[in-house]
Amino acid sequence: MVPASKMLHSTLEENLQEISSALHHSADVVIRKLEIGTKKTLSVAVIFVEGLVDTKEINERIIDTLMFRMTEYDTDSFFQTNSLPRVPVPIANIKQIGDFHSLLSSILTGETVILFEGLNIGIVADTREAKDRGVEKPTSQTVIRGPQEGFTEALQTNIVLIRKKITSTNLTVTKKVMGNVTKTNVAVLYLSGTADNDVVSEVFQRLERIDLDGILEGSYIEDFIQDAKYSPFPTVYNTERPDTAVAGLLEGKVIILVDGTPFVLIIPCLFINFLHAAEDYYHRWDYGFTRLMRFISYLYSLLAPAFYIAITTFHHEVLPPSLLVSLSAQREGVPFPAFIESLIMIAAFELLNEAGVRMPKAVGSAISIVGALVLGQAAVEAGFVSAAMVIVVSSTAISSFVIPSIVAAIPVRLLRYGFMAIAASFGLYGIYIGVVAMLLHLCSLRSFGVPYMSPIAPLRKEDLNDSVLRFPAWGRQSQKKR
Repeated sequence: MVPASKMLHSTLEENLQEISSALHHSADVVIRKLEIGTKKTLSVAVIFVEGLVDTKEINERIIDTLMFRMTEYDTDSFFQTNSLPRVPVPIANIKQIGDFHSLLSSILTGETVILFEGLNIGIVADTREAKDRGVEKPTSQTVIRGPQEGFTEALQTNIVLIRKKITSTNLTVTKKVMGNVTKTNVAVLYLSGTADNDVVSEVFQRLERIDLDGILEGSYIEDFIQDAKYSPFPTVYNTERPDTAVAGLLEGKVIILVDGTPFVLIIPCLFINFLHAAEDYYHRWDYGFTRLMRFISYLYSLLAPAFYIAITTFHHEVLPPSLLVSLSAQREGVPFPAFIESLIMIAAFELLNEAGVRMPKAVGSAISIVGALVLGQAAVEAGFVSAAMVIVVSSTAISSFVIPSIVAAIPVRLLRYGFMAIAASFGLYGIYIGVVAMLLHLCSLRSFGVPYMSPIAPLRKEDLNDSVLRFPAWGRQSQKKR
């Protein structure tokens, strides 16, 4: 292991031996030795990692320059100063290095290092080859009307997608390297003058406290910087849509991009952000009623099985007599109480959902549909569950898919079991206590100092026109994009 502060040697051979030893003589590390100059030849070495670089650019711009265009070059000028040697390499991004830590980091990130005999400094040329899948449609947050481009796994491409939409000089981009082993590039973006300085400072402080060997996805960072780490409700929003990220920047939020993932982190975030969709702002304002449908679907998906259990177990008097007779007839042959019955059906749905995600795309959806129909019909005919329970569970599943963010649907799937248990134990009174406890917990949460339930709790009337409902732009007091 080369010490971080160790400087380069003046002897080329010593430098090459040090590099080979530090990289454990890896087969993909290419070291090309050359002799340049005619009056006084000078030994030069070009070092790069095969596969991480653009080989064509190295051949045409570096090796060709050193071997053929510098035959008459005065190599004595290299030793007249300790500054960067004036090598006519036609590459835009060139920098000087003087220590092994910077040299090794440059090699392993796809840059090419040029070392000279007799000099304890080297040149780093940016020859990284951009291998990514290109800009495609986002798969997790689709829209019918609106931008159809999504983030990619390439960090610089993602930054460009944001800069295309924001040409302001206030857009600030700060890059840092995280992960002791992976050395992952991370970028923090915010609008200077719009973002809260306290929030920006807090973001950088929390990032500095992260000490991990590897950062492979934004979730690695999210686990460390989020508030209320043991709460089922996420306090960091993620998206793969550039327009949503830009809207967050315009609202004064901070964006964290991680190299290698198409999902970016947006902080701080509010509870209502998870029930907003980008498409809300690309249709007429009256289309905004669908946002109210999402809030209702969220509550229905969370509480519908619990209400069914409570009513059929304790509160028969709230049902019309005809419906009560129908439900009683359906449950006559069911050997399980309503709580166990609902557990069986919801567990079966969760299994089918996971199977549909993990199975090959060509057969996944077909297996899920056929499996749901066959299992549901067979369970009713066999007398394991009632037909009413199948209706409740299926409508609950459909309601959960209405939620735009999959991250927001996960707490619903977890808390649903808790509400079912207290409904089976205490009826509607238990559901009431559970809802109050959940609301108290939500009101106690903070996301980087911002109340999680804003603008409802604490109440901010000026922001209510873009919370549960979306009012027309000309009727809103404050223009909030998303």
